[in-house]
Amino acid sequence: MNPEGFVDYFRWASPRLSLLFGLGFLAANLRLVFELLQYRRRRRHALLVWEGTRPKYYGLNLALGAVFGALLAVNIFWLHRPLRDLFGELMMLTYYGYAFPLSVRIARGFYEDGVWSDSGFLKWAQISAVSWREEGAVTLVLISHVRSIARRLDVPGHLYGQARRLLRDRIKAHEMHMGGAGLDLGSRNEQDVV
Repeated sequence: MNPEGFVDYFRWASPRLSLLFGLGFLAANLRLVFELLQYRRRRRHALLVWEGTRPKYYGLNLALGAVFGALLAVNIFWLHRPLRDLFGELMMLTYYGYAFPLSVRIARGFYEDGVWSDSGFLKWAQISAVSWREEGAVTLVLISHVRSIARRLDVPGHLYGQARRLLRDRIKAHEMHMGGAGLDLGSRNEQDVV
């Protein structure tokens, strides 16, 4: 392909790729906005919460937000590209610059109607097994019987005892039913798993 043909192909493909990436990031943005709205509604009913740890590559994500902001500014003010061709860049800027940093601020921990783990919210009735990992940091592993998934929640060491008591209270109140995952021979009390 000659260089002129490549430029024409790139000019044709660029807005279509931007639209494709934009649709994917639009879905991710909507998911994070939904989580933020859920958090706003639930935070009044927090039982035991703490600030979550920042993800490993948090700074890189913020840098990507700045890059997409600069790229968008160059495309609009210097290259005078139409906004319809910049949908993907706008959605990536929204994700990395706004939605993702705001979602990191969601307080992790225990709420009246469930647990906000490091990867999302899980209602008490959906939890069928819990396990504690105490290698270095204290981590609560939650197993859902609805979707066979495990979610983790890093618990600060000074809140470990309170977290265990809270889980025991939820089991006593029959809000959580242990035994839906793993081998259950009926020889243990539900409260003993916490």
